[in-house]
Amino acid sequence: MKITHVEGIILRLPVRQAVADGTQDDLLIRIETDEGIVGYGEVDTSPEVGKAVIDAEMSHGTCYGLREILIGQDPFDIEQIWQLMYRKTNYYGRLGVVMHAMSGVDMALWDILGKAVGKPVHKMLGGSYCSDVRAYASMLMPESASEVREVVSRYVREGFTAVKLGYGPLGSDVSRDIELAAVAKETAGRDVEVMIDIGHGYTLKMAMQAAREFEDIGIYWMEEPFPPEAIEDYQRLADSTALRIAAGEQDVGRWTFRRLIWEAHLDIVQPDISRVGGLTEAKRIAYMAHEANRVCVPHAFRTGVLVASCLHLIAAIPNSAFLEFSVTDSALRRELLTEPFKVVKGRVAVPTEPGLGIEINPDTVKSYSLRK
Repeated sequence: MKITHVEGIILRLPVRQAVADGTQDDLLIRIETDEGIVGYGEVDTSPEVGKAVIDAEMSHGTCYGLREILIGQDPFDIEQIWQLMYRKTNYYGRLGVVMHAMSGVDMALWDILGKAVGKPVHKMLGGSYCSDVRAYASMLMPESASEVREVVSRYVREGFTAVKLGYGPLGSDVSRDIELAAVAKETAGRDVEVMIDIGHGYTLKMAMQAAREFEDIGIYWMEEPFPPEAIEDYQRLADSTALRIAAGEQDVGRWTFRRLIWEAHLDIVQPDISRVGGLTEAKRIAYMAHEANRVCVPHAFRTGVLVASCLHLIAAIPNSAFLEFSVTDSALRRELLTEPFKVVKGRVAVPTEPGLGIEINPDTVKSYSLRK
């Protein structure tokens, strides 16, 4: 089997807002083979920038676009292809957008592999630790306490046993953040976990103050209080509190996660499969975390393509606890798959069909594509 075509398809809703909502646009990766098998992945990055990494022509023998690297390769050589992409983009890549684009390609290759042998991706990755996964409803933090009560109540009624609220007003006023978190936990009740995502807004002193209060309130974890580079602040915070500290969605590559685990002392690492280097790299990171007795909960605030990849990864590793499940009202999130994932009694089933176990809706691609 050989790869014959690689395409990055930009999808974008006609109306977007300047909020931290990754479901408003997408870079969908489509890879064809000479045996008629097609694989899909997606990239969480700036779509135009990521597409440029796919489309770029070779420059002075050291800079290659991913399409040029991939054409003619056997998709079963997936580890070799990963190293080839990394090496041939080394001059302008290594971390950041090149790794983002590689992630979507890697995801699509695993989809092809599973379809070729008639097995779901988690079987190809080597595990069936679970058949369904506990989901947490992931959403932006509302501005007021009354809105917090409303949204948390809604998703508890829908059967979620965990809820995460992030960004929005969080990160500038610790007292207000504590108030909103307390309302969320009170509304959720003792048996429903509440996570709070600060979105990089705190100084170390602010985070320590919030951690004390969040621990008393019963918050399950505090996510990303600092920018990704603040390794020493993460270490000091994690060592000062019994509250779980989570981060990693902004980071790429196992090298960065080695620092997050062993230097920052994170309790929960959150690789995003559509950024970190794909399923190939995410599994390496998950097992690195497992060796350190840490939990891996993949970040997923995109479409059902990423959700499918997360489900397969979680099924293939022994150290996960939750599936992030975006509940944003986005047409791309709702409509990109012909059969969107459903939450049943707070859990989502791991796909059992070959490959990622999903089917892309061609009408949705046509409606929102920026193809020329």
